[in-house]
Amino acid sequence: MLINTISAPVSELQTDLLVLIFDSSAELFAIDDEAFQANVGSIKQEYAEKKLKGEFQFVPRHLENIGMAVAYSTGAHKGMNLWESVKMCTAQALQLAASTHRQRVTILVNSEQGQDLVQHIAEAALISVWDCYKYKKDSNKFADLTLTLAVSDTEAADLAIQHATIIANAVNECRLLTTEPADVIDPEGMAEYAEKMATENGLECSILDEDQLAEQGYIGHIKVGGGACDPPRMIILTYNPEEESNVHLALVGKGLCFDSGGISLKPPANMHEMKSDKAGASAIIAAMHAIAILKPSIKVTAIAMCAENMPGEGAQRPGDIIRYKNGTTVHVENTDAEGRLVLADGLIRAGELGATHIIDIATLTGGCVRALGESFTGIMGINKRLVDAVTKAGGNTGESYWKLPLPLEYREMLDTPFADITNSAGPLAAATTAGLFLKEFVPERTPWVHLDIAGTAWHDKKWKYCAPGASGVGVRTLVELICNWNTYMAQ
Repeated sequence: MLINTISAPVSELQTDLLVLIFDSSAELFAIDDEAFQANVGSIKQEYAEKKLKGEFQFVPRHLENIGMAVAYSTGAHKGMNLWESVKMCTAQALQLAASTHRQRVTILVNSEQGQDLVQHIAEAALISVWDCYKYKKDSNKFADLTLTLAVSDTEAADLAIQHATIIANAVNECRLLTTEPADVIDPEGMAEYAEKMATENGLECSILDEDQLAEQGYIGHIKVGGGACDPPRMIILTYNPEEESNVHLALVGKGLCFDSGGISLKPPANMHEMKSDKAGASAIIAAMHAIAILKPSIKVTAIAMCAENMPGEGAQRPGDIIRYKNGTTVHVENTDAEGRLVLADGLIRAGELGATHIIDIATLTGGCVRALGESFTGIMGINKRLVDAVTKAGGNTGESYWKLPLPLEYREMLDTPFADITNSAGPLAAATTAGLFLKEFVPERTPWVHLDIAGTAWHDKKWKYCAPGASGVGVRTLVELICNWNTYMAQ
């Protein structure tokens, strides 16, 4: 789908579908044609009086340059702010255009307040038209659409669209990596993808294979991947800003290319979705792609912990004990609590690289899904400023976070007579005890945040303006935070 801009009166627009979005407190467009303005004014009044609520289609008969017009009201989307509501309206309009075979779509946002929404509209458009059509016989139904934004300032709008395209492409890149089946993207395949992307975009890249992982003592990673035919990989991508930075942010992502549960085998229902257990690693790799283009002022390293958790002859067993590089021993009670075992090595690696701040992101616990559902990512951390910064960055990009506690009194739930800690503390406060487990491996006095995206990384049904499947959650938050680091960390 192509996106372009135009600055022209409504009477001169050539379009198959003209989109008008009404908001009760903002004027998003202006109309030069008096007859059309009168028609639109009556529609606006009907929305205000709640006589109209959803999509309203009509034909402006005296404007032959417009095939059809459609109106939406942001008030139809309860609980959403203005720009998220506008994103929803954008996605609805594009669905209508595709289903009615109207190739030229124009959204009218030529007021000052409308112009401010250009980046949000472009971002939503590109995200909403992406789906898993790659393996279908039918081609992408949105491929032939052209979206034109009718604005007052095309130069500013073009810059906003350029930025939105970088972000949306990264989100969709994450969705693609997350969605790819394990026979396409195994740990080695993920490493090859990351290395190619890094080479093309000027990032440093190093890959640790199974021998190097063993030599350097990343035993948790080795144990989790021991039962698979496809051995584990640690992918390390680094962005260095032009000027030296005193901030070095490490992103650690869980990359289980497939998670069968290992010997603690998962039930078969919905196991096919476990290809999405690499959503955390996918998010940080895609975020690094955007970062390489946008060139923020801080140093960033992504550490993607990629493995497959399979019940092969080399698989770890319940009852095994892992001794990590930091001296901590872990009693494995459930091989399906494997994400924290690979993240532990990633957190240790982040400390070895001298990270000043750490954010890990993982589809970690069913407990987080049960607590927060599919719209909120669980956030935990030991530094309030960093927790608040991530939460605010997410809020400014349409991604929602809810803080979960890390109470010291729950630490005893990790106690076991066989090692320093257990990897499975039981069903109570599962997301929190997983966070407390990870905390054991965070370098001392290093600000750290843990994002549990188990509920938000994958949706079985259409969600907001995303097609079913992978959502790409985390990418927008991380890029927004990193590109505006000083602003968010100063708040």
